[in-house]
Parts: sequence; C-alpha cells; structure tokens
Amino acid sequence: MKTILKHIEAARTKPHHVRKRIVFATAGVGAAFVALVWFSFSITTGLFAIHASNFAESGAPASIGTTSASGGQGDGLAGAAAVIPPADVPAHIEIVDTHPAAAPASTSEQTTIPF
Repeated sequence: MKTILKHIEAARTKPHHVRKRIVFATAGVGAAFVALVWFSFSITTGLFAIHASNFAESGAPASIGTTSASGGQGDGLAGAAAVIPPADVPAHIEIVDTHPAAAPASTSEQTTIPF
C-alpha cells in the first residue's frame, strides 16, 4: 500500500487536467465525509426533530410598541403594535385604521441631471 506522499508524487507527474480532476474528487470526498458526520451527529442528538410550538411559546415579548417621529407612543404604523392573544383564541387578522400624517407638499419642478 502506498503512502499519501507517494500518491502526491505520482499525481505531480500527471498532466494538469488529470491533477485537477484528482483535486476536485478529493475535495468532494472530503466534503461528503464532513457532511455525513454532521448529518449523523444531528440525527442522533435530535437536532433535526421538529417540535410543535407556536409564536407565544418562542419567548417573544407580550407586546411591541412603536413611537412616531413626534414622540407619541402608539401612533406608529398600522400593525406595528402586536399583542399575543391567549392560546384558546383562533388566529385572525385585525385591520386598524390610522390617520396618516400630513403628506409633504410635492413640488413639480423638473430635475435636470447634467452628464
């Protein structure tokens, strides 16, 4: 049986395209070995198990508040403040109407970009 150094010396005598094929094959086998070890470790430790959970159990805060540019609490974007309901309430979407801030006055000046 040859040693690794003998294999390397034999590969150095081969043409460039053969050496390239040897290097890519060796890298592929090495990557496959690492992936196999990682996958088997993940399966045996249970990291691939999908646990039944919901957003409320994930440790999210009970509510998320926003502030607007004027500094008022709660008058931010619609839907930005969320409250997690109890677990026995079915999922739903609630649309909250807000009063938009005054739109900035638009000017109809044409912008010219010199080239």
